[in-house]
Amino acid sequence: MATPKDLPDVGGFIRDLRRNAKISLRQLAEQAGVSNPYLSQIERGLRKPSAEVLQQLASALRVSTPAMYLRAGLLDDKEGHGVLAAIAVDADLTMAQKQSLSQIYETFRRENTRLTEAQAEAEAAQADQPASQAADLANVAATGPTTVGGTPTEAVLESVAVTEAGTAPAPGSTSIPQKKKAAEAAEEETS
Repeated sequence: MATPKDLPDVGGFIRDLRRNAKISLRQLAEQAGVSNPYLSQIERGLRKPSAEVLQQLASALRVSTPAMYLRAGLLDDKEGHGVLAAIAVDADLTMAQKQSLSQIYETFRRENTRLTEAQAEAEAAQADQPASQAADLANVAATGPTTVGGTPTEAVLESVAVTEAGTAPAPGSTSIPQKKKAAEAAEEETS
């Protein structure tokens, strides 16, 4: 597990991210809404940025805000942030790989939270509904979102791919309306 002493200073981290993104100090300062001299001082370790400035820099550099906060020592190692820190300090990963892993990890955590909430709602509804309907709700809450003929994990990964690529479906995947049309066509052929 990485400790704050193992982590490079936040200024060096920001500088490395900026260089890997191949943008100038001036461009990053403009995108983050901070002054060029202030950003230069942060990168050289002369100034400690506020949480708000770190959030703006994280957004401009397209990294997760918790990862940026961990580097700055604003978050402790609770609630899985140690995983984000471990990803951030792994020398065998490229910056793009670190960003992708962090996004996937955070997506899985959000999905698990959503599933827990859905399961609690299903249990509450179970008392008010017939047994067959309550069992259906509990099954959906336990499995989470699925693609037509897919697995829950594929649905989460597709949502990450859509988040990263925009609104277009991930390469090699078919949108749900297209899959429904194909299923309807197959049903008509068998009838």
